[in-house]
Parts: sequence; structure tokens; C-alpha cells
Amino acid sequence: MTIFDLDVERISPALVNVASVPQRSPFRYPGGKTWLIPTVRQWLKQEGQEVSFLVEPFAGGGIVSLTAAFEKLAEHITMVEMDEEVAAVWEVILNGKNKWLADKIFSFDLTLDNIKSELDNPDKQIHDKAFCTILKNRIFHGGILAKGSGMIKNGENGKGIASRWYPKTLHDRILAISFVKGKIDFIAGNAFEIMERNLTNPKAYFFIDPPYTVAGKRLYTHFNIDHEQLFSLASRLKGKFMLTYDDTNEIRQLADKYQLQYKTIPMKTTHHTKKNEIIISDNFAWWVES
Repeated sequence: MTIFDLDVERISPALVNVASVPQRSPFRYPGGKTWLIPTVRQWLKQEGQEVSFLVEPFAGGGIVSLTAAFEKLAEHITMVEMDEEVAAVWEVILNGKNKWLADKIFSFDLTLDNIKSELDNPDKQIHDKAFCTILKNRIFHGGILAKGSGMIKNGENGKGIASRWYPKTLHDRILAISFVKGKIDFIAGNAFEIMERNLTNPKAYFFIDPPYTVAGKRLYTHFNIDHEQLFSLASRLKGKFMLTYDDTNEIRQLADKYQLQYKTIPMKTTHHTKKNEIIISDNFAWWVES
């Protein structure tokens, strides 16, 4: 999951320039899928018409849902997120005081004293919680919100905590979402329950980007999910799906067990470590080889 400044980029003979992918999300999401957007577009366009219903059960930074909304790739979108802090942001942006949040970010004086005052406030309303989530996401190392994460020390060009704090950009992104939020429903809930609810819908598309088996514990608060149950659910979906995972023996064995097709896609981390991820789908007629 699945926060917006890219942590990964795709490696292929025709290298995807992630700077060419519109950055829609206010998050720097660890494990975010901006790098995968060109592939997601292919998947969503496989029937040659706008998808009627897209579900993102592990929304995280929400880049797939936002891209589908802005680019008119889906008529109706449901985003689901269990993490209370991340959910607060989407609840406020899509259903609440989005202008307040945008203006608060734009006018905030980023000092250690002001940060402490905001984070230590014991009486946070949902919009306060949303602001603090964006704040932590932008000043914590790697954008990681999980317990144990700490503030950036040096950052880019020695800017420290201000390295990833772009108030005007964040303000504009949040307000821009207002133009498409009518297409998006947000649910603060359980991904498995929403998938079960839509299990028999043949028109549904599911983009499923769960906490990965290797890095999930370090990156996310709600990392401990039943991966086999997720594969079992995916195998019973009547609609179309794309399921993304790290390339491990465990995941390949689960895909084989539930007779699910998969392909690998190469990528690299911000530390320039090359690795593969796995794309699992109900079909690959839409897949374009690089």
C-alpha cells in the first residue's frame, strides 16, 4: 500500500520517467504506486471503455484512485483504508473540511515548537488529526507513520524537516481533488469486508496493493494481514483485479496454490537497489511487454 514523492521507479528498456506521471496525492507513501501508473492505465483500459466501478481496498496514498478519477478511467471509485491516521486525511479531503486542511498546511510555520504543539494536542478533531498525519508524513523519515519512525535529520541539501514540506504544492493538490471527489466514496474500514461485499460484481475492478510480506512491518501500522485469505478472496472475485506484491517464494506459492496468473515487473528503490515485484491478475490480455 498500500506517500507521494516516489520511493520506487520502474526499470525497463523503455524507462518510465515518474516525473511525467501527474502527482495527485498529498502523501509521500512508502510503497506507493506512482511508478506503476502506466501499467495500471493499460489494465483499466483493457475493455476499451471507462470502468464503471473501481475499488482500491488498501488505499494508502490513493494514487491509483486519484489517477482514475482525474483521467476519467473510472466512473465511480471506492477507496478503503483501515489506518486511522491515513483515513482521517481522506475523510477530510473527500468528505469534510478540505479547504481548512489546505489552508492550514499553506500557512503553517514549520518550526520544532509548532510541530510539537500540533502533535501533542490531546483534543484533536478529525481535521486536526488529518493535518498532523500530513505533517508527520512530510517530516518523518521516508514518510513512515508507523510506530518508531522519527523526524528527518539532514534531508535534501541539509534542509532537515523542511526537505519534503511543500506547502503550496500540498495546498493545490488537496484543492484539486475537490474537482473529482464526487466520483469517489471513502470508507474507513476493512479491505476484506469490502472485497467480500463486492465479490460477485462482474463489473468491478479491484486494484489490490496490500502491506507487503517483507517490508510491511517496518512501514505500516496495520501490516499484519492474512495473505492467504487475500489470495483466496482474489481467486473468487467475479470482476477484474490487479494484485501487487513483493517477489518472494511465499507469494509465488500462494499464486500457484490458487491458480492465479502472475508476471514480474522490475523496479528500483530510492537507494537504487534493483528488485522485482509481482503483478497478479485474472488475465493478462491487457499486458504490453516492454
